[in-house]
Amino acid sequence: MEKYLEQLVANQQYDKNNFFLIAGPCVVESEELVMEVADKVSTICANLGIPYIFKASYRKANRTSGNSFTGIGDEAALSLLKKVGEKYKLPTISDIHAHEEAAMAAAYIDVLQIPAFLCRQTDLLLAAAETGKVVNVKKGQFVSGPSMKFAVEKIQSAGNSKVMLTERGNSFGYQDMVVDYRNIPLMKEHGVPVVMDCTHSLQRPNQTSGVTGGDPQLIETIAKAAIATGADGIFIETHPNPAVAKSDGANMLRLDLLEPLLEKLVKLRAAIL
Repeated sequence: MEKYLEQLVANQQYDKNNFFLIAGPCVVESEELVMEVADKVSTICANLGIPYIFKASYRKANRTSGNSFTGIGDEAALSLLKKVGEKYKLPTISDIHAHEEAAMAAAYIDVLQIPAFLCRQTDLLLAAAETGKVVNVKKGQFVSGPSMKFAVEKIQSAGNSKVMLTERGNSFGYQDMVVDYRNIPLMKEHGVPVVMDCTHSLQRPNQTSGVTGGDPQLIETIAKAAIATGADGIFIETHPNPAVAKSDGANMLRLDLLEPLLEKLVKLRAAIL
């Protein structure tokens, strides 16, 4: 794990040979939700020695339908993310969508995440870099692993070397995703930590219902393969009851299934070292 990630999780007890976890609900729905998920996942990770970064989007800008839930308000959601971080002593991560959001979000969270559709937006990458925060760039569904070197170079050109890359699959036809696991070692050649997004790589986008579908029953398969191919981190969106989630419920792992999955991944990680 890169030194800047070790510094992010410095107040946690973890196995330095372990993968790190980015996990939480898709979006900030309420204080009760984010606190429940942070409490349970941080306890699991402490018991398993996994460094943990809490994730929730403060706003969902990329929605299939204009009627979809987008958030409770930027300041309200960001304030809750900051509260989670302070209460549980966790670093936090959330998406930004435009260059003017970078400085605003950086006042509340520790890692700025660039959505996959925006991974080539130069002004957004530079604005994120200039905050001095860690920047996690999701590989676009239309981009190869080797070509993500340009995103890394843009951020580094602004004097920020704190970069992560996240694999989230590639578009396969109009309504499916497929994961090319070659991208994990290929992106690691860029000299940055590589994360596997086990949630969004299982999406079934562009449904005529206006709601994205998914295959959460395959999250374990995606995660195991990612660990086996050398991923440094695992990204999983989780919710106590995905059926009532306000965003991406079709893709999220039920919260009570997370611990047994992580137990398997820890064993797998140890076996391949």
